[in-house]
Amino acid sequence: MKRKREEKEAAAEKKMEIVWQTPANPPEKHDYIFRDGRRYVRPYYFEFISHVKNRWAGKTIVNLFAEEFKGRPYDYYVSAVKCGRIQVDGEMVPVSYIVKSSQKISHFLHRHEPPVMAWDVPILDKEDDVVTVWKPATVPVHPCGQYRKNTVVGVLQAEYGLAPLFPVHRLDRLVSGLLILARNATKADLFRQEIEAGKVQKQYVAKVVGEFPEDEQIVDVNVNYNAREGRSTAEVGYSCDGSSIKGKTACTKFTRISTNGIHSIVSCKPITGRTHQVRNLF
Repeated sequence: MKRKREEKEAAAEKKMEIVWQTPANPPEKHDYIFRDGRRYVRPYYFEFISHVKNRWAGKTIVNLFAEEFKGRPYDYYVSAVKCGRIQVDGEMVPVSYIVKSSQKISHFLHRHEPPVMAWDVPILDKEDDVVTVWKPATVPVHPCGQYRKNTVVGVLQAEYGLAPLFPVHRLDRLVSGLLILARNATKADLFRQEIEAGKVQKQYVAKVVGEFPEDEQIVDVNVNYNAREGRSTAEVGYSCDGSSIKGKTACTKFTRISTNGIHSIVSCKPITGRTHQVRNLF
């Protein structure tokens, strides 16, 4: 069934027109296609921009990419330079070109953003310097990884013309809930200061399998976040070899709101703020 769905999505993408994009091109309404309850983005070429660091200077353009960005084979970079997908200062260069410090390097990549659920991003409150929205599940907050337009920030810019936006906090891609975004850097910095001072509190509501205990549960563990793998683990006590556990201390309060004996609705209140803190404690 999964294979049939993937084949259907691939066939749908083939029918979409491919367009060129750079960071200067904001998301627009016509960038999206809605099909079978999902929001798709028209495939496009996107310009990734970087500037030559001092330690890169003196290398050929191909060797620079092959040594610094090892996710693709050497032959790919040779081909990309020859056909102009990799450029220096907006110009095509030979594969033997020696880069100089501070030069602008552009890498044009063909992007097929993953689809998200075709839910709206309703605005709940809008003021001069802040906007509050309801973030639907499956949609990332801001551009990251394979997502640029299929994000809350991208959708708000395309559908409401709201830009620039500065997320005050984040919610995981698969999580839905209230999301506050500042409309200028000054307001975003004020929110940052309040969060760091502990003046802002977050609360999650989760649906879990089973009958959650009636009494309030306080869980103190260490959450060890692996940035390379993008996942976290909760650790308690000591490791097998007797050494201290890794990660940062994390404290969360859980309170049962209701239960039908099969599922429970639980309030989750993080006392500390760690990456993936709540998800690792269920």
